[in-house]
This record gives sequence, structure tokens and C-alpha cells, in this order.
Amino acid sequence: MSDKTSYILIGASGHAKVVLDILEKSGEKVQCLLELNPSIKQLFNHPVFEEKDFFIKPDHLVIVAVGDNKRRQLIASKHKVSFGLAIHPEATIASYVKIGTGNMIMAKAVINPDVTIGDHCIINTGGVVEHDCELGDYCHVSPGAVVCGGVSVGEGTQIGAGAVILPGVKIGSWVTIGAGAVVTKNVPSDSVLIGNPGKVIR
Repeated sequence: MSDKTSYILIGASGHAKVVLDILEKSGEKVQCLLELNPSIKQLFNHPVFEEKDFFIKPDHLVIVAVGDNKRRQLIASKHKVSFGLAIHPEATIASYVKIGTGNMIMAKAVINPDVTIGDHCIINTGGVVEHDCELGDYCHVSPGAVVCGGVSVGEGTQIGAGAVILPGVKIGSWVTIGAGAVVTKNVPSDSVLIGNPGKVIR
């Protein structure tokens, strides 16, 4: 994936386990993980350091391996480093796809043609992003969620596990789509939607 010497992961909890596995399966070298919680010293066979105790070198590639969208944004925005990509070998990515930096694409994810994905997004296990979609920075498509064709998703939006976004829908920024929801209409920014058919409850 890269001619850089090694990866640094920021985060050392559950989501980082998945990202670490992706990088190892892709043949990448992971030097260490950084974490704010000083009680975490190791993740599997990799050392964990506090951020304040480790200097990120120019030849490191960094991934913010944190599942929470807002926290991922806060961490990524404060680091002036080179961000890498973690793409599982069993993900399916079509031709003519634009993928930003810092993204994490898990096993069995499918991204079809003419999709644009911003920076620091997560396409989780088995997530599907169909043709002609656009995802803003810091989005998270949870496991098994389906984003149908021609959908636009604003920055920071969380699409819950197993949710379905119907074709052509426009979703604002920092929206939370509940697990299993079916989104049939446009969704305004800073709202929460649940149910089938989906209803905005906040």
C-alpha cells in the first residue's frame, strides 16, 4: 500500500484491533499505537505509548483508529502528519472511486463506481456504498449498512448497523441514523433518525 516505513495507529481499543488486523493482513508494518489512557500498555504484540511520549516522524503514516466520529475529527485535526489508508484485502472497491486520506475500509465492504469518500471515514464490515454516492469527511457506515445509489452524506454522519439509505436521499452533517433504519427522505443536519420507515426524532 505504501513505501513509507511504518504505520502509527492513534487509538488502542476495539476499533484499533480491527484496523491493526487490516494492516497486518495487507503486509504493512505497524510500529506502535498511541493512546491517551495510560493504563493501556500493549495491544496484542504491539506496544502502546501515550501520545505525549512519542514523536511521529515524517516517514510514518498515521491512522486515527477511533470509532467515534467527533473524537476522530478532534484527534486528526490536531496532528500535522501524513495519514495513510487501511483497506482490508477482502474489501471490494470498484474502478473510478475517489477515496480520501485516513480512511478505514473493513472486510467484505463493497464500494461501487463513481463514489467519492472524504477523509477519515469508516466503511465497516459488510457495508455497501453503491454507485454515484458522496460521503463527507468523518462519516461511519456501520456493519451491514447499505447506502444505495446517488446518495449524499454530510460530514460526521453515523449510519447505524443494518440501516438502508434509499436511492437519491440527501443526508446532512452530523446525523445519527439508528440501527436497522430505512431512510426514505432527506434528513436535515444535526438530527437523529430511527425506524422503518425512518422518522426524525430530534
